[in-house]
Amino acid sequence: MEFNVREGMTAAMEIYVTENDTAIKLGSGNLRVLATPAMIALMENTSKSSVDLHLPFGYTTVGIDLNIKHIKASTVGMKIRCEAHLIKVEDKKLFFKVQAWDETGKIGEGNHTRYIVNSEEFMKKIQL
Repeated sequence: MEFNVREGMTAAMEIYVTENDTAIKLGSGNLRVLATPAMIALMENTSKSSVDLHLPFGYTTVGIDLNIKHIKASTVGMKIRCEAHLIKVEDKKLFFKVQAWDETGKIGEGNHTRYIVNSEEFMKKIQL
């Protein structure tokens, strides 16, 4: 099956850091700052969103690889902007460059790989 995804596709998302996004709440640290897992989830979601509308009904993507640096902390209430750029397509494998900024500058960057799957077939394979 051919998929209508191509290099150069982009997406951006913005969130405000809430208590639920903090390291202390997610268990990844002891401070009230944006947790690395929350930043990574935003990066994955932004990457996924960049191709969602271009996939046939019943297909989605799953994350299979991350190489992310969390450069600096962001406090509760700050606005976070994330951008994902599809830089390479190899059949069903999609390679993204991701970056995130808060109101004072870049807070994270890296690479993320996703794989196109048929949702129903994927779930059938993992059912016990």
